[in-house]
Amino acid sequence: MATDDPRTLVSTDWLAAHMGDPDLRILDASWHMPATGRDARAEYRDEHIPGARFFDIDEISDQRSALPHMAPPPEKFVSRMRALGVGDGHQVVVYDTKGVWSAPRVWWTFRLMGKMDVAVLDGGLPKWKAEGREIEDLPPMVRDRHITVQRQAHLVKDVSQVASASKLGDWQIVDARSAERFRGEVEEPRPGLRAGHIPGSLSLPFANLQNADGTMKDPDALRAALVAAGVDLNRPVITSCGSGVTAAVISLALEIVGHRNHALYDGSWSEWGMYPDLKVEKG
Repeated sequence: MATDDPRTLVSTDWLAAHMGDPDLRILDASWHMPATGRDARAEYRDEHIPGARFFDIDEISDQRSALPHMAPPPEKFVSRMRALGVGDGHQVVVYDTKGVWSAPRVWWTFRLMGKMDVAVLDGGLPKWKAEGREIEDLPPMVRDRHITVQRQAHLVKDVSQVASASKLGDWQIVDARSAERFRGEVEEPRPGLRAGHIPGSLSLPFANLQNADGTMKDPDALRAALVAAGVDLNRPVITSCGSGVTAAVISLALEIVGHRNHALYDGSWSEWGMYPDLKVEKG
């Protein structure tokens, strides 16, 4: 990534240079697929970037929904951010333990709440540690901070809106899952879901937007990857994946290349793959 942008993506050098800023807030947004057996919160307690607070993607969600980690209602987001000492006037940097994997989901959640001063740490904790930078296992000192939110409804799509887009073709639907899952050649990791993809959607595995070290490709390479997947950057995009996490990697890439008209399908395949009355394509 050539340039640091505190509204999309910042480098480890940028974060290291701003560690002393009084209005910087760092969030560990690590999350793992249930089947991995990994405990992101326990890993955070063992080691994290100094001062980081843990953002629990599964808990800071709409738990009235049967679907996994759907976007939280604004009032829940506000209460959890106040408890983490994150509020108005803060620059937020979000990272995860895999590189750029679950952090963009939290970046997107902040934007959904109207908070724009938030960036993903490029390369995440692996890059930070590989460079020999400081980590700690201490709980952060948290002071309550007022936060105002304004939900940006245009940044999220529900199943009926996605079904309409699939039928009319007025929005491009771009799927971040692996090519094998998109084609329906392997079983879905979540039990009970059909295999395949939303009719008319495009396949763009999120790893295609990243370098071998887990950092994001530069803007020109991101643009090339999007175009290679069949995305028309002059038309609106709905991003999708298994459960709305890695879809946000595509949302981040779109934002980096200057494409502003995009929304995320929050239910993603966890929802679409569950309902037999919704059509599924394979191949």
